[in-house]
Amino acid sequence: MERTKRFRITNDLRKLWMWSPERREALKRDNYTCCKCGVKQCKAKGKEQSVVVHHKDGIHVWDKVVKLIYDEILCDVDKLETLCPECHEKE
Repeated sequence: MERTKRFRITNDLRKLWMWSPERREALKRDNYTCCKCGVKQCKAKGKEQSVVVHHKDGIHVWDKVVKLIYDEILCDVDKLETLCPECHEKE
């Protein structure tokens, strides 16, 4: 897989995750506080502390997801064709 395409895919997926309602909901639920040690996120100058939202079970299919997007969505141009909206709906 081309390195620049892989980077683009992973970078865009991270952006999608960073702005997801699920991530935002987890932060609010946990009061922006670490569930392990209790440290709270702070943006005050000189006291900056961040917290991250972590997948408890990990993401075991990350490489498969990236490969699927690369192979099926960002595929070779020979696998693409241009259609009008009506013809596209019929596909």
